[in-house]
Amino acid sequence: MLTRSSPGVSDGSAPGSRPGLARAVAVVALVALAALIPLLGPSAALHGTGEAAAPGTGGIGLLRAVLFAALCVPLGELFVDRLARSVPGAPAVRPRSWAPYAAGVGFVAALGLASVVSTGNLVPHSPADLDVGGLYASRDGKLALLEVNAFAAAGLCALSRRPASQVWPLAAVVVAEALRAHPTTEYSPLLGSGLTLVHLTCASLWVGGLLYALRTLRGWGVREAGAALLGLYARVAAVLLAAITATGVWSSLRRMPPDTVLDQLTGTAYGRALLAKVLLVAAVAGLALWARIRLSRAADPLTACSPARAEVVALCVVVVLSGLLTALPVPIRW
Repeated sequence: MLTRSSPGVSDGSAPGSRPGLARAVAVVALVALAALIPLLGPSAALHGTGEAAAPGTGGIGLLRAVLFAALCVPLGELFVDRLARSVPGAPAVRPRSWAPYAAGVGFVAALGLASVVSTGNLVPHSPADLDVGGLYASRDGKLALLEVNAFAAAGLCALSRRPASQVWPLAAVVVAEALRAHPTTEYSPLLGSGLTLVHLTCASLWVGGLLYALRTLRGWGVREAGAALLGLYARVAAVLLAAITATGVWSSLRRMPPDTVLDQLTGTAYGRALLAKVLLVAAVAGLALWARIRLSRAADPLTACSPARAEVVALCVVVVLSGLLTALPVPIRW
């Protein structure tokens, strides 16, 4: 295998250099900061709106964000691995899969959310509060159980000889989330579920795909192959971003009619969180454009990795905000 270090980039072998430790500390710090968004965000978003938050809103938002992240990681790996196989001259080496760990984390998050559903959407204070059998009696309970079982199956598939088979249980999680987000009492729930299905699938491929693409490039020593992989990902990501934008706008207008959008964006907790998400996605799109320009015009196309890394961090915050959005009160259609 041919490997070589990029000019001006330390490989971490120099005495006293500890890039691995610094990177681990940075990741832990970012995770801790991201966790504060759903935990502290509800009080800030609800301030002055006159709306009341459901019990345990912060914890539910955090669990939902973790569940979304657990979807992004394996779906992104499957997506970029397929792209990498189509790159001419690409090395066979791949980074170690995080899919089994993501499935485990997703299983725990889904289990926590199922425990909340089993108590009638109240935060359980002891095992005696749980009514596991009652989960089979409600639509939300069955969907919660489906997500728990799907993550368990995805973990087993990820550890098997055919890890690509995990796409089916992961698809079941996406479908369950799409159905859960739109109860049957809602106006045209099937349309809402369809929009959420497309939105969540494209977002998972975008976020998880970029993360795995950057991890793959770290192990490749062939710069031409790395640039080709980034180029392939960028072309697909442009389509994903368009689909995410279209479905996101359509879903928002279904919950906030056009003549009330401006008022609800500032006067409701859901609108405020949505506005923060929109602004952050716009910044992410700017970073993606910057990376694409570097990829096509820079002398070294792999300098596009710098804005791409910033894009990953911003996308992680978007995922956390998405978890918060699911826990906040849905706007009233005026």
